[in-house]
Amino acid sequence: MKTYAIKYVELAEQHAGRMAKRWAMDVQNNVRTKRYKNLDEESIINQGVKFYHNFSKMFAEEKISEATLKYFRTYAQESFAMGIPMDEAVYALILLRRHTWLYAEFQTIFSSGIDQRQALDTLSRTILIFDYAIYEVTKEYQALMKKGKDKK
Repeated sequence: MKTYAIKYVELAEQHAGRMAKRWAMDVQNNVRTKRYKNLDEESIINQGVKFYHNFSKMFAEEKISEATLKYFRTYAQESFAMGIPMDEAVYALILLRRHTWLYAEFQTIFSSGIDQRQALDTLSRTILIFDYAIYEVTKEYQALMKKGKDKK
């Protein structure tokens, strides 16, 4: 992993609580994630902290592992159990991605022109992780909704 990518994932790990608090505030006030407004802020923050603590493992993998996919299925199960609709859970992931990148930008991890190629590679890797996340979360939500219908 390149120097700036290491700084990027370390930032997420070391500042997980701060980043998760900002994300929680955003997700509770966003019009696309209305259900979060009624949830306990601490449980939302915990969901964000879990993500940021797992992010470095996900980022370091050469290929997306079963452990990463399992993490996102668990995210879907927890969100479903909290009563969050699938579209809001997916949008919350989008906000997680945005907060991850913006926090790195705010910390000026990628500040010079020389770093732009590494910044682009890091952003591409981040997008790939979230693409898999959205796919896995959607798939898991569909399975959970089907189970709910089958029980009725």
